[in-house]
Amino acid sequence: MFDVIVLGAGHAGIEAASAAARRGATTALISFSADNIGIMSCNPSIGGLGKGHIVREVDAFDGVMARAADASAIHHRLLNASKGAAVQGPRIQADRRRYQAAVKALMAVSGVTFVTGEVTGLDLSGGAVRGIVLASGERIATRALVVATGTFLGGRIFRGDERHSGGRVEERSAGPLAAHFRDFGLPMGRLKTGTPPRLDGRTIDWARLTEQPSDDLGWTMSALTPARTVPQIACAITRTTAATHDVIRAHLDTSPLYSGAIEGQGPRYCPSIEDKIHRFGDRDGHQIFLEPEGLDDPTVYPNGLSTSLSADAQRAMIATIAGLEQARITVPGYAVEYDHIDPRALAPTLAVRSIEGLFCAGQINGTTGYEEAAGQGLVAGLNAAAHANELTPVILDRASSYIGVMIDDLVLQGVTEPYRMLTARAEFRLSLRADNAETRLAGLAQRAGCVSAERLHHQQRSADQRATLRQRLDRSLTASDIQGLGGRVSQDGARRSAWEWLRFDGIDLDLIAPDALDGIDPAVIREVGEDARYAPYLERQAQEVATLRSEESIALPTDIDYAAIAGLSNEMVARLDASRPISLAAAARIRGITPAALSAVLLHAKRYAA
Repeated sequence: MFDVIVLGAGHAGIEAASAAARRGATTALISFSADNIGIMSCNPSIGGLGKGHIVREVDAFDGVMARAADASAIHHRLLNASKGAAVQGPRIQADRRRYQAAVKALMAVSGVTFVTGEVTGLDLSGGAVRGIVLASGERIATRALVVATGTFLGGRIFRGDERHSGGRVEERSAGPLAAHFRDFGLPMGRLKTGTPPRLDGRTIDWARLTEQPSDDLGWTMSALTPARTVPQIACAITRTTAATHDVIRAHLDTSPLYSGAIEGQGPRYCPSIEDKIHRFGDRDGHQIFLEPEGLDDPTVYPNGLSTSLSADAQRAMIATIAGLEQARITVPGYAVEYDHIDPRALAPTLAVRSIEGLFCAGQINGTTGYEEAAGQGLVAGLNAAAHANELTPVILDRASSYIGVMIDDLVLQGVTEPYRMLTARAEFRLSLRADNAETRLAGLAQRAGCVSAERLHHQQRSADQRATLRQRLDRSLTASDIQGLGGRVSQDGARRSAWEWLRFDGIDLDLIAPDALDGIDPAVIREVGEDARYAPYLERQAQEVATLRSEESIALPTDIDYAAIAGLSNEMVARLDASRPISLAAAARIRGITPAALSAVLLHAKRYAA
């Protein structure tokens, strides 16, 4: 008997199992093979725009991903480095083998029990999860189950005319479990993702390509990683050509994307090369980022070249790209179509509303990406432990985190394509920066009881340093004082605190308060400096957050009959029924719900409560 069982050892499953164990639940992690733990099935990279924010947020709860990323990072790049901190995205290229080794090492001391096997069914009783059934016939009892099957639930692989059952190349899919899910009457659909051909880096003409070096800014993914320790290597950039596009067009009729073989919708923000050529045929080329997969591995990932064309077509395509004319394909690219649950069937805790004790995380919820999966795994694991051991649920909202934005989007709006996090999705992004994730979420993580003594010490130390530095910046300075220090500001005669002066262009902490930085960690200094620069906007945004929180406090009954509310169209009733919002504010965020409809819902809810 386990408090929590997690099905699937990918990024969602790892974070779910680890989080449940950190919260005190006896936890089992089940996968086809021990070799699958922490594997990076697509690009060995972590982070990016919006995604890097999620990695830092998972780290604030003492998660696995950021520390494994730092242990394997062979290339660092801060995306949008020239823009404001709110939209900057830390991204690393990982050594695939080192990343998996780091995950295994972290899980080995997590207290999670690993079980090898295939889950073919769930043991349900009275509408609640009681355990799981393995292909061997063995039954394992549990109080809560997290399903994090990735692309393996009903997974099917496509490459030209080739068809295989599987969630990853040369690995079988979870077919019986997929049928089991449909038998429950859960709302299911199909989505598609894809991967590019892998190349032998020894056969690439690197001298002809534009080099993209690792940055030297010194940042790391985890707050617990003091410095970079892994040797850095460069990536490179090339482009498709007119000849490349001709090859692709000549083989479009054999592509499963255009032959009708694949029904599922693919990710709009990460389209296949076939889609790019079909939709943007007027472009003379598309960028391809050549990203090495390891220090001791010659494999190169051509980011931007996802395809499901035949292997012969892929070889012809690669030969038309500058620097890749002689490149050898080690594994041809392919597409994967898989089952997913309509995430509107989930509560904000990622619990399936119709089956007590069942939680879902990752691509089964209609998302794409390692980081999105990890964020969901964290929330599902924390709440599975809460369900099993009668603890307080953990709910992240739109004002607190990108994870909260993602889950709110999923459970209220559903998906029509694989969901990918973007900074533009977060209306409070000025306060949801990647550099302040720990500050935003440390209190919630501590109250959830899921941080180690080491993490708690670090969080408390950082909080003390922020308070100290903020106090030191209360000293007042005139424009003349600033000019005397070498700053160029208008001589308006005003006296401002050092904190306020930081809002002016060209004014930084090293200039106006170098002595205030003594004993303060560089990461804290950078964060406080950005807080000062964003302060006027954050104060305005704080009022919007207060309004949101006030509206969130107006709860809606979980069993409300929307069809009985006069004035709601059939479409509104259908959307509200599918999403089952927990508050009036959540109902307001559902597409197509008008202010008049909200008034009717609120009036009905008040009558219901009376």
